[in-house]
Amino acid sequence: MRLARVETGDGVVAGEYVDGAVESDGERYVVGEDGTLAPPCDPSAVYCIGRNYAETLEQKGYERPEQPTFFIKPPASVISHGAPIPYPTFSEEVTYAGELAAVIGERCHDLTPEEAEEVVRGFTIMNDVDALDQPGLTSRKAFDGSGPLGPWIETDVDPRGIDMYTEIDGERRQEANTELMLWGPYELLSFLSERFTFRPGDVVAFGSPGNPGTIEPGNEVEIWYEGIGTLRNSVE
Repeated sequence: MRLARVETGDGVVAGEYVDGAVESDGERYVVGEDGTLAPPCDPSAVYCIGRNYAETLEQKGYERPEQPTFFIKPPASVISHGAPIPYPTFSEEVTYAGELAAVIGERCHDLTPEEAEEVVRGFTIMNDVDALDQPGLTSRKAFDGSGPLGPWIETDVDPRGIDMYTEIDGERRQEANTELMLWGPYELLSFLSERFTFRPGDVVAFGSPGNPGTIEPGNEVEIWYEGIGTLRNSVE
C-alpha cells in the first residue's frame, strides 16, 4: 500500500495513493487537480546515517567507522516530491544523495532490530542535499529545503536488497543495491533508538552510495528505489 498526503485548499489530507489520487474517508483527491503532494509524513526530526556504503568511503577517503555515524535534519529541511529545491545562496558547491528512508509509525525507544521492524510504517525516499563547502555537518545539511522527501510511503517493501539509482537531467549518477550497506536498516534503527525516542512520522535515512558531481539551478533530480517509486525535484 502507498500512503500519501495531499495539500488541498482546505489543508493536508492523508490517505491511500491509488492511480494518481489520494483516497481518504470516502473522498478522492486527484493530485494535480485537487491539490499537490505534500511530504508523506510530518517528522519531528530526520535522522540521517552517514558513511554507510563502502563506495562512499572509498570516494571520500574515509576510514570505515567503528559504529554508525549520524546527523539530524530539522523539520524545516523537508520539502515534497515535485517541490523546487532552493539552491542555497551561501554555497557554491551543492551535492545530492539518493537515500532510502524509513518512516516511524509509533512512539518507541531502545528497540532490538526485530522490534524495529515492527514499528516502521513504511519506506520512502530522501535526497540528502549538502552544501559541501560549508563548515560542519549542520551548516552543510540542515538548511531549509535540504531534505526532499517522498513521493509517498510504501508499506509493503523489504528494504534489504533493493536496487536504486539517481539521475541528474537523465544522466545516471548513482546506481547501487541496499545489500551494499555497511549496516542494515533495522540494525540502524535499533542503534538510533537507544539514543533517541522516536515519534510517529519521524524519518530515518540510511545513507547513500557514492555521489559524483554537483547540482546546479535548472537541474532535475530523479531518485528511484525498487518497490517504492521515484522522488523528483528540480533545482532553483
